Amino acid sequence: MAGGSAQAATTDVNVFFVVDTSSSIVAEDFGNRSPRLEGVRQDIMAIAGELAGARFSLLTFDSNAVVRMPRTTDTTALDTAVGVLQPQVTTFSKGSSVTAARKLLAERLRAARDSHPERPRLVYYLGDGEQTSAAAPDAIKVDGGLANGGAVLGYGMAEGGRMQENTGQRSGNDGGAGYIQDRTSGSGGDARLVIDEGRLRWIAGQLGVPYVHRSAGDAVAPMMQAADPGELRRAPEGAGLDGRTELYWIFASGAFLLGLREAFLLLRHWRRLPRAQAIPNAQAIPVAQEGTARQAEEART
Repeated sequence: MAGGSAQAATTDVNVFFVVDTSSSIVAEDFGNRSPRLEGVRQDIMAIAGELAGARFSLLTFDSNAVVRMPRTTDTTALDTAVGVLQPQVTTFSKGSSVTAARKLLAERLRAARDSHPERPRLVYYLGDGEQTSAAAPDAIKVDGGLANGGAVLGYGMAEGGRMQENTGQRSGNDGGAGYIQDRTSGSGGDARLVIDEGRLRWIAGQLGVPYVHRSAGDAVAPMMQAADPGELRRAPEGAGLDGRTELYWIFASGAFLLGLREAFLLLRHWRRLPRAQAIPNAQAIPVAQEGTARQAEEART
C-alpha cells in the first residue's frame, strides 16, 4: 500500500487477527526449524506496519477462544501481546477445532459494525489447519458484509515438525522441556504435525478472503492483496455504508464557486461607484477654512 492518501485511509479500518495457539503452532518447520509461531508474530507486525493507524484486535483459540487484546491503535501494545503468545499448556490440551473462534469472531465483527458501520473490517486468520478435535469443524462463515477483506495465512510444511511441550513455565528451547510424543501409534517417538492447506483454503472460502501460504522471508504484498481500504470502499451498490462513495466534496465545491461569484459581483459594483461622491466632502474643508479666516480678519478690523 503506497501513497499518503492510502495510508491515511487506514485510520478508518478495523483489523482482527485470529491466531491458532494450539500445540501445533509451535511445530518446528518454519524457516530454519523455528516454531510456526515465529512466522505468525512476524506477519502480524508486518501487516500492522502496512496498515498504520488502523484499529487492531487480537483473538486466539485452542480449546477455547479468547480476546487477547481489544481494538486499539497502539501497535506497541499489539507487539507486546503478540510477543507473549504461547501455545496451550500441553497437559490441558484435549483437542481443538480450527474454527473454535467462529462465535467470538462474529460477535467482535458485529460489535465493530454496529459501533462504526463506515469502517471496513479486515480478518486475518493465522494457523496451520490442523484439526485435533474428533468432531468435524463447524463452518466459520460470518454474516454477509461483516468481513470486508483480509486473508487466511498458513504456516508449516508437508513433512511437518516436532512440537516442544508447554509446561506452563518459562523453559523456551533450552532443553528444559521435551517434545510432544506420538501416542497414536505403537511406535512412539516425537509427534509431527503437518499443515493442512485444504482445510485452510476451506476456511478462506468461508470468510471470503484469499489463502496465502507463508514461509520465512516471504514478501508482505501477498498478504495485503485484499486489504486496500480504498478498494474496500468501492463496494457494489446496495453493500451498505461500507461501500459508500463520499460526495460531500461536490457540494463544497459548489458553495465555493457561488461565494467566488458573489465576491466578483461585489467588486465590480464597488468599482462602478461614482468617484465624485467623495469629492465634495474633500473640497468642503478648504472652503470652510477660507470662510473662517475672513471672519477672523473682519473681527480684527
